Amino acid sequence: MAPQYQIRADYDAHTIVVYQAYAPAIADAALRAGRFVAPFSFHRMTWIKPSFLWLMHRSNWARKPGQERILAVRITREGWEEALSQAVLTTADPAAVAAATTHVQWDPERTSRGAALNHYSIQVGIGRHLIRTFTDDWTVSLTDLTPQVRKAASLTQTGHAAQARRLFPAERAYPLPRSLESRLCAGG
Repeated sequence: MAPQYQIRADYDAHTIVVYQAYAPAIADAALRAGRFVAPFSFHRMTWIKPSFLWLMHRSNWARKPGQERILAVRITREGWEEALSQAVLTTADPAAVAAATTHVQWDPERTSRGAALNHYSIQVGIGRHLIRTFTDDWTVSLTDLTPQVRKAASLTQTGHAAQARRLFPAERAYPLPRSLESRLCAGG
């Protein structure tokens, strides 16, 4: 059984994939440029999620207005861990949360049909003071997963869950440094 608070992600030795849902104008501009550009907002917090199924739940499989496009954002593990080292849990003292450059929130992980599981998935809010570092220094590549998401949603809805699962990214436990794990995963 998985620990209650565990980061599960698609990662390799140097990078980790996080997911975001965007309006078509934002996704198209970013994909054309190969990086985030306007109309992406560099002046507000952006939330990144290493859990594919949690984002599918949140975006209703890319059907929510303003979330019709799903991007896989491959970032450096160094950047990911730097963001986490600056993070404050959203359940912390409100003054600490307000002052933090990065927020961490734990929400129930989801099944492909959206049911809540009894363990949690991390969301990381990159604040406006760190957003340029995220977009310009940490982001390695952007991949449009929207066609794959739409096919998986259709397969799931028509009773072909096993086929749909083959389209999901492979996620496994991410090995956080102990200092981060004890600070961010102990009690959510």
